Amino acid sequence: MVNSRSTNRKTKKKRKALYITLIISMLLLSGVFVFAINLSIETKNAASKMYKALDRDKEKDNSNFDNVKAEDSPFTILLAGIEREEGEKYGRSDMLILATVNPKAKKISMVNIPRDTRVFIEKLGMEDKINHAYSNGGMDYTINTMENLLDIPIDYYVSTDFQGFEDIVDTVGGIDVEVPFPFKAQLTGSLKWKTYTKGTMFLNGNEALAYVRMRKNDLEGDKGRNTRQKQVIQEIITKATSISNITKVDDMMIEVGENVRTNIPSSEYIGLLKMYQTIKSSPIEQLQLDGTNQKVYSELEKKKVWYFYPDEESLNKLKETLILNLDNFGQNAQSEKSTTTGVEDLSIGK
Repeated sequence: MVNSRSTNRKTKKKRKALYITLIISMLLLSGVFVFAINLSIETKNAASKMYKALDRDKEKDNSNFDNVKAEDSPFTILLAGIEREEGEKYGRSDMLILATVNPKAKKISMVNIPRDTRVFIEKLGMEDKINHAYSNGGMDYTINTMENLLDIPIDYYVSTDFQGFEDIVDTVGGIDVEVPFPFKAQLTGSLKWKTYTKGTMFLNGNEALAYVRMRKNDLEGDKGRNTRQKQVIQEIITKATSISNITKVDDMMIEVGENVRTNIPSSEYIGLLKMYQTIKSSPIEQLQLDGTNQKVYSELEKKKVWYFYPDEESLNKLKETLILNLDNFGQNAQSEKSTTTGVEDLSIGK
């Protein structure tokens, strides 16, 4: 009888301990669940702030828009760095990099269009610098002008101002770059001078911004600056899609949400990330638009200003290459990979 009571007490204690363990586990699980939900909501809010459709996107059927592109379809994306002063409605595009992505051919190509490129801006009905397209009509004018210049459709865009650029670099933990030559550049905010030494350097967001903006000390001028801009973009992509940073996607979205704008629906983020993981070890094809600089009178600025005039032959070759890169079957893009002239391959994400 005594043994039976003792056994019952032990059984009750075990059950009580089990109940307590279950309750604690449920509370902990609930806390984790609530935490995850809060992160998801914050991320959705950040994505909502980032999303800005083009005027032409708004005219499409939103119910089908998210599935316009098949997972293995080639597409284009415009990366724009925006310089905006207080009181300006739009600002100016300080950097314009067009990338073509062909999943079937496992190929990414990039070309930098100099900000002083003289083009016909259809929405203004006149020729002027391509960065004036943005200052007069934002991304809608810019994409329309770029499509007319290059004869290809632009599917997506991602734009950021200087603060957003710094946030992106800092959020991925900084970047390592190969500095081509020693120089000094003034940092934004603190106005301190930073010395850049030839070779590998680790840069935070503020230092990376000064690195991509400097051109006066570069013997190649805009061409050299364009090369450094593409170099930094590659490093950001590599760091952002690394395993260590993929797990921080919520933090990254929240950090950059205030200063980044894009027409990529949030529902496509995971698909694009998965696609990129399959091709990130392939070299990025660096395309070049050649031309000359000339000082010509500007109707908009009412004075003579410097323009970049694209070389007609170089522009035509660039158009042909971009069209081949967007070949739906991926065969032409793959065959052109090793034969395109004026191209430099830089591997990323290995």
